[in-house]
Amino acid sequence: MSGHSKWHTIKHKKGAADAKRGKIFTRIIKELSVAARNGGGDVNMNPRLRTIVADAKANNMPRENIERAIRRGTGEEPGVIYEEITYEGYGPGGVAIMIESLTDNKNRTVGEIRFMLGRYNGNLGAENSVAWMFHRKGHVLIEKDKVDEEKLLNVALEAGAEDVNDDGSVWEIITAPEAFEVVRDAIKAIGVEIGNAEVAMLPKNTVKVEGKEAQQMLKLMEAIEDHDDVQHVWANFDIEEKEIEASLA
Repeated sequence: MSGHSKWHTIKHKKGAADAKRGKIFTRIIKELSVAARNGGGDVNMNPRLRTIVADAKANNMPRENIERAIRRGTGEEPGVIYEEITYEGYGPGGVAIMIESLTDNKNRTVGEIRFMLGRYNGNLGAENSVAWMFHRKGHVLIEKDKVDEEKLLNVALEAGAEDVNDDGSVWEIITAPEAFEVVRDAIKAIGVEIGNAEVAMLPKNTVKVEGKEAQQMLKLMEAIEDHDDVQHVWANFDIEEKEIEASLA
């Protein structure tokens, strides 16, 4: 499991994510509007929108909020127009970072992201400077005590998963992006509680970071994720669980 995923798993267990539900709702509302604008408001004809609606429901977003965001995207209601921009850069210890944003002011956003990276001993990179280090994959995490191993393996692989990895306390299921929904839904259909499921930018390799640089990296991740224009941030750090847990204590 990538360091980024490990970090999110530990945060989830500690309940840290629940404290940021307002931020989660804001992110989802933006994504709903952009997906509807680009591909239409019919979830049956728009796979990206369908995935985001599922994410919204999993986070207990009210149906009215979901429908309003979609109507804004299709132009049925007035709303802000967001631009999708991906920033690439480096963090402490040479960690590669990809930042996906939706912004209504790209000059403001790039300036603030550049400042955050510099504050924590990182820097903004040029386009394609680190993108080659990642690949887009469906990614599902399930705590081991939530599922029978043999049943999970059979269901996930039959549904089209590329791989099922044993990673300590969790099972990590990897899929092609186009198979993500099918695999996720097949796992849900057998009554398994999913810890996290998304189409993610997974690193092809990782960078070991320890001590001061590890703590700087984790603080940088928190700062970037807290930024209002940031939708997702991916990084290829490998940090020991005890250091991640200490940063969230």
